[in-house]
Order: sequence, then structure tokens, then C-alpha cells
Amino acid sequence: MRITRNSIATAAGPTEWFTGLVYIDPVAVPSGASRLSVSSVHFTPGARTAWHTHPNGQTIYVMEGVGLAQRRGEPIEVIRPGDRVFFEPGEDHWHGAAPTRFMTHLAMLEVDDEGNPATWGDHVTAEEYGAGPRTDS
Repeated sequence: MRITRNSIATAAGPTEWFTGLVYIDPVAVPSGASRLSVSSVHFTPGARTAWHTHPNGQTIYVMEGVGLAQRRGEPIEVIRPGDRVFFEPGEDHWHGAAPTRFMTHLAMLEVDDEGNPATWGDHVTAEEYGAGPRTDS
């Protein structure tokens, strides 16, 4: 058994990967034989990821707030606390907070053999984001 005391500060999400204010707290970091990466990701209202893919897929688990998630070519879905979303390996997608709500999710994935967690693409445009369903009902 190994206990790692929390010593990593909350990090702002890089502007290359996110639109709006996003904060990331690592939960599990790949090390040794483990390829598991888990982060608690905190999105402010309207904040979202860029389009991206994961080599081994990704599961997000919504902990609080209201969010949006979309895979390329499909409708935007509303996600709420307790919802789990799995994105297939290589599936182009984005996720983030609803326009008027904060959203926190756990992002869980396995890095590839070179340690890469994701391949990042273009930012989700305001028009793409604005095509989502209402989240106030």
C-alpha cells in the first residue's frame, strides 16, 4: 500500500485544450505499470474542452452541476450528476459545463504506450456550443 499525500496544486486548464475557465485536480497519475489517469475537472459556466480523442477511450462521471457532451456528428447531450459517459477509443468529442451552470466531472482514462492521454483538435465554436439543448428544465 502506498499513500500519496495531496501536494499537487489545482492547475488551470491550458487554453490550447479549453475554452473558458477550467481547473484540474489530479486524482491518479500514471506511474510504473499503471496507465490509469484520473482527474477531477471543474468547468465554470460555458467552459468546455476542445474537440479531442483518446487512444484508449475515456469515461467521465459527472459529480455536480450540469454539463454538455457531444461526439462528432451526433446531437449534444445534457449530462447531470451521476451520469457516466464513455467515449470510444479515437472517438472525436467534447464536453463541458452548461451555459449557466458549473460542472465537475471525473475524467478517467488509460494513457497509451508512450504516455499520451489525448490528441487535441480545434476549439468548439460558439455556434457548435450554442446548438445544444436547453439545460434549465
